[in-house]
Amino acid sequence: MELDDAYANAAHIPGADDYPDRWARAASAFREATLCECDLPYGETPRQRFDLFHPARLAKGLIVFVHGGYWLRFDKSYWSHLAAGPLAHGWAVAMPSYDLCPDIRITQIGDQIAAAIATAAARVPGPIRLTGHSAGGQLVARMTTQRLGARWQERVEKVVPISPVADLAPLMRTSMNKDLKIDAAEVQSESPVHLAPPPVPVTVWVGADERPAFLQQAQALTDAWGCAQVIAHGLHHFSVVEGLADPYDALTKTIAA
Repeated sequence: MELDDAYANAAHIPGADDYPDRWARAASAFREATLCECDLPYGETPRQRFDLFHPARLAKGLIVFVHGGYWLRFDKSYWSHLAAGPLAHGWAVAMPSYDLCPDIRITQIGDQIAAAIATAAARVPGPIRLTGHSAGGQLVARMTTQRLGARWQERVEKVVPISPVADLAPLMRTSMNKDLKIDAAEVQSESPVHLAPPPVPVTVWVGADERPAFLQQAQALTDAWGCAQVIAHGLHHFSVVEGLADPYDALTKTIAA
């Protein structure tokens, strides 16, 4: 369809096919070397599980990272190494998987992420910070709205959507919508750009070398919420999130410092 290429990240990233295997290897090695409670349930289906990483000292609070993949692919097992940066700053890190489209709708995925955060928050006291990449950026931004009315929302003190899909409308004009099944009602209810800004600091993070569609998405959320934005030099849609593995990276410091 007309916007397929605009949202086709892998087609425009050299060596894109190598990234998932590299992520999976790094994540597996990290889990082996880190204090991790793996596959904690937060719901009934097999994918409703999260991994909870603990720092060496008493955690100062909880950071939740939600993965991307256009709500269609991946799970928590690819991203464990991205907990390294926040852990070094003393935060516990929760990474949930979730059911994927077309088995469920994006709205229902949001409900699952809310349940995952609630379950993780019950295990880790203190403030909560939320971050997520791509589709995960939409999901964490959505978690700040008033629909949920959950007690853990009162503990959220910062949100960092990374390359978020902040407006779902353009995806209706891609072939992905055969599985996503986004309609006009879901665009309004689940697109952060159509929702009130949260009462906490938000920083939208995006790579300077991303597809123009993602730079536009990041700007749209920045404008809609009047929040901060960082355009990270030299980074594309796959590399923009990798800074979380480094305690000294600017992205890690924005989320965890």
